[in-house]
Amino acid sequence: MEYAFYGWQNADVKSINKDFEIKDPRVLYDILSNIWCEYTCAPRLRKDWSENNKTLGQCSITAFLVQDIFGGEVYGIPQPSGGFHCFNVVDGKLFDLTSEQFDETPDYADFTLQSREKHFSDEVKRERYDYLTEAVKKAIEK
Repeated sequence: MEYAFYGWQNADVKSINKDFEIKDPRVLYDILSNIWCEYTCAPRLRKDWSENNKTLGQCSITAFLVQDIFGGEVYGIPQPSGGFHCFNVVDGKLFDLTSEQFDETPDYADFTLQSREKHFSDEVKRERYDYLTEAVKKAIEK
């Protein structure tokens, strides 16, 4: 099966977290595709979120959840708005489960290591991350 997210061909890393028995990030993407919603979208982007663009505004909470499950690092690409678009590198493999939100592939050459503490100092972002995490746990229990 082919996926539309960037780096899907290399997204074959294994879970390192016993609480998340998920084969690889492609399986997580399938699970998240049924969870991402307007609530999990960044508030400033909610007016533009739709079923046709489920990954819009989901990058940081998704990237940190990927890190919790598969390890690695979360990196960010500077955005014109002043924020960062987050993605993952695990065992040298770069992939971005939320890249589909863009019309053009982001430039992964210019990036900065992202801090979980800084991102989650935003209470709303932390709540969205907690919601996403719990929803994934419930989905894999079924």
